[in-house]
Amino acid sequence: MTRLIIIRHGQTLWNSERKYQGHSDIALSDTGLKQAEAVASRLAAEKIDAVYASDLSRAFKTAECIAAKHDLTVNQLAALREIKFGEWEGLTYDQITAQWPGLLGKLWTTPDELQIPGGESFHQLKARAYTAIEKIVTEHQDQTVAVVAHGGTIGTILCGVLDIHLNHVWSIRQDNTAVNIVEYFEGRPTITLLNCVRHLADL
Repeated sequence: MTRLIIIRHGQTLWNSERKYQGHSDIALSDTGLKQAEAVASRLAAEKIDAVYASDLSRAFKTAECIAAKHDLTVNQLAALREIKFGEWEGLTYDQITAQWPGLLGKLWTTPDELQIPGGESFHQLKARAYTAIEKIVTEHQDQTVAVVAHGGTIGTILCGVLDIHLNHVWSIRQDNTAVNIVEYFEGRPTITLLNCVRHLADL
């Protein structure tokens, strides 16, 4: 059995300000660092053979906290980045709605049809992220791997695992440092844990 532990990064200041981050390299906030340490402590007892992360610092730092508990280094993969929000990066919901009336609504209702101005589509995100996951699974047969990525990225990966339409991407909630587990039996994936944040109970 191959086991993936997929984790969303800790909180950033832009998360708390409800700004769209995308490829903008925003660091973890003080709260985010505490969350990263909490999820690392939770996973310390797991037998983890490798750690992968998006190369954006909020994911990479979260992964470093996890890897340190296992004396591992973090493998950076740009393919695990969040969707590129292009001209929307650094803006809030209200600011985007004011500049692009009606367009932001598609992000939540029909993301499959959305082309973000200056950014990516969810098809492009899924193509790069799910391909990266398939490669990780192939290269780590019968091992347990931690993968730290982003909310939208994880959503598209799990849509791929479940073989469901991308318009369901926001039906799969991902809180900061949420833990998800996907187990592969003879190549067939099964989700055994979803959006678990019990490690944050004391924060």
